Amino acid sequence: MQITIDLPPDLEQDLIRQAAQSNIPLQTLILQVLRHRIQTPALTDYQWPEAILAYQGIPDFPAFESYRDELLPPREGER
Repeated sequence: MQITIDLPPDLEQDLIRQAAQSNIPLQTLILQVLRHRIQTPALTDYQWPEAILAYQGIPDFPAFESYRDELLPPREGER
């Protein structure tokens, strides 16, 4: 398949420079970048690892709310 796209000049120069530094053809670099992007989930698709999702906590650990009685009331004007 052949696709033609118009790149902004700065992006074109960045790709050319990166390909030269990596000593690979420009087409190979573009294919690598596209493959990596397709295989790497976007940040919006991020899921917590199963180990985190399955964590049950420590059964005997006191609830956070249990310490509220020990807190000082806010000073006047800080409410």
